[in-house]
Amino acid sequence: MRGISQIFPGVKALDGVSIQLFPGQVTALIGENGAGKSTLVKILTGIYRPNEGEILIDGKPAAFHSAQAAIDAGVTAIHQETVLFDELSVGENIFLGHAPRTRFGTLDWRQINLRSGDLLRALESEIDPTIRLKDLSIAQRHLVAIARALSVDARIVIMDEPTAALSRKEIDDLFRIVNNLKRQGKAILFISHKFDEVYEIAENFVVFRDGRAVGKGRLKETAQDEIVRLMVGRDVKDVFPKVKVEIGAPVLAVEGYSHPTEFRDISFELRRGEILGIYGLIGAGRSELCQALFGITRPSSGRLTLEGEPLDIRSSSDAIRAGIVYVPEERGRHGLALPMPIFQNMSLPSLSRTSRSGFLKAANELALARKYAERLDLRAAALSVPVGTLSGGNQQKVVIGKWLATQPKVIILDEPTKGIDIGSKAAVHGFISELAAEGLSIIMVSSELPEILGMSDRVMVMREGLAAGIFDRERLSAEVLVRAATGNA
Repeated sequence: MRGISQIFPGVKALDGVSIQLFPGQVTALIGENGAGKSTLVKILTGIYRPNEGEILIDGKPAAFHSAQAAIDAGVTAIHQETVLFDELSVGENIFLGHAPRTRFGTLDWRQINLRSGDLLRALESEIDPTIRLKDLSIAQRHLVAIARALSVDARIVIMDEPTAALSRKEIDDLFRIVNNLKRQGKAILFISHKFDEVYEIAENFVVFRDGRAVGKGRLKETAQDEIVRLMVGRDVKDVFPKVKVEIGAPVLAVEGYSHPTEFRDISFELRRGEILGIYGLIGAGRSELCQALFGITRPSSGRLTLEGEPLDIRSSSDAIRAGIVYVPEERGRHGLALPMPIFQNMSLPSLSRTSRSGFLKAANELALARKYAERLDLRAAALSVPVGTLSGGNQQKVVIGKWLATQPKVIILDEPTKGIDIGSKAAVHGFISELAAEGLSIIMVSSELPEILGMSDRVMVMREGLAAGIFDRERLSAEVLVRAATGNA
């Protein structure tokens, strides 16, 4: 793609960008939300036609007047949210729109299922092509999406945040498939916010910022800090703006907390102004512990004390009244009402303060939302727009804002920067540091080692439902945490 520009009313989404893809290699497209990555993908897949520039395949101009024209040219995309149909079979999903037919013009079900099985086996999967898609796991759905992409004999494969909902094992399985595609000579465009994945799977990179290509090269020759500077126009140390805070007295004490199936005998103290990181592999029990502290599930044993007073949390309402709030990992599913406007999402936990005589007062809701939107530097056209229209980083600000409005003593952040770009991460990290400096006590669960190392005062590592150790900031290192999380002490 050479000299590509895309102009929308009032916005130049892409400004003369160029990118090259090579057979048998992965090129990582890196950039913040709004940098122009999605626009480029839509041009390459025939959804948009660029205002300027050209696309060349094997050195020859290619014009994609439709999505089908891009598919016919061998370009296919696998999106973060798999565009598949739950009630159709696996085989139907794979060949939807280009299914083989009999000589009488009817669908050839035997060929659909045989060819689907062949594609899935090539991906080292034994998924039955005849079962309905809704009976598969998220990882299996990704395999079906990949099989669908390969069913059109694609030469260029676009992977847009393909690992966002996968465990580490599932990511390893996906990367084996990507390496197999490389051996087949496919040219792959890989979009991800996760640097460890980019460096693991890609050979080349292109960085977009504000609709322009600001850097490219070979990953093995480029330091991660340099890519961060290209992405956000500032130094990597600003991504984790940890403020030194005077840690106060214990606020929350957890003693012998256990759950029948998820975790057991967890004990720790959380102090005023402290950021306590919780690290561990997927399935270690981190989120389950946080959900029990917030009253979503009930522990089988253990004691809680808050500011020295015994605390019995039987529901989330109990936790909120006590001053404990929880920002969930899946903000779209569990943290927000996406069709509702921003101001109503912000005021949901505080209706007693925004209503009068049992009636909601929109002016009070707007005033409360405006206060926290300004404090969090929320970027939105208006507080009346649906929260589902916001970027991931701004959605996270709404979730945090609604809980801050309850004036909590403890805030639990479960994967607080999951799925958001590095610039938005820096903004969230900065605000977390500000909250700690104001005396709020923070529990932060994260799978990202740089985040845990950069933001935590102490880290509790969990392994197989147990606390494998608690480490002070002075003793923190990636090696120490990984050894504790994997049991290789």
